Amino acid sequence: MKRAFDIVSSLGAIVVLSPLLLIIAIVVKLDSPGPAIFAQERVGLGFRRFWIYKFRTMIADAEWRGPGITARGDGRITRIGRILRVTKLDELPQLFNVLRGDMSIVGPRPELPLYVSQFADDYAQILSVRPGLTDPASIQFVNEEKLLAASAEPEKTYLTEILPKKIKLAKEYVRDQSLSYDLALIATTITRVIGRKKASAS
Repeated sequence: MKRAFDIVSSLGAIVVLSPLLLIIAIVVKLDSPGPAIFAQERVGLGFRRFWIYKFRTMIADAEWRGPGITARGDGRITRIGRILRVTKLDELPQLFNVLRGDMSIVGPRPELPLYVSQFADDYAQILSVRPGLTDPASIQFVNEEKLLAASAEPEKTYLTEILPKKIKLAKEYVRDQSLSYDLALIATTITRVIGRKKASAS
C-alpha cells in the first residue's frame, strides 16, 4: 500500500510540477557555475547506499570546502540557493528518488554514511524502512540551519545534540507508522514550510 502511494504521488507530482522543475533548473544554472542537480551519497533501506538528488544550492565544489551539514549564513550557499533552501524547493528532485524506490514520501530522512556509521545500532532499526522526503524530525528541525548558525562548532552540535534527537524521533516513527500518520505528517510539513517562507519574507 505504501509503495503504491509513493509511486502514484511522486509520478503525479513530477508531471504537475515539471514546468516548475525546469524553471528552477534553468535559474540555478544561470545563478552560478555548475550543474543544476546536486547528487550526494546517502544510506537507505537495509543500509543500501544511494544517490539523493537536490537542486544545487551551493557553489559547485562545496563538499570540499566545509562539513556535510550546513548552517544559515554558510558562505557556500548561492543567492538562489538561499531561496530554495527556505522554501524547500531544492528537495523537489527527490520525487525521482521516491519513484525509483530509493525513498518514500514519508520516512526518516536519509543521512550521510559518515554519520550513520557513528550510530549504526540505532540505524539498524531506522533503516528497516525506506527513508523519506519528510518525517517528524524534518518538522521539528525545520529551522535546523538557524540552530547550527548559533553554534561555535556546528558539526559537533549536530552530532551530539541534533542528530540524537532526530534518531529518537525516527525510531518513534518506525514504531508508529501508518497511512493516516503519514498523511498528517505531509499536511503538517506543508503548513510548516509555508509558515517558514512567510516568516523569512517578513
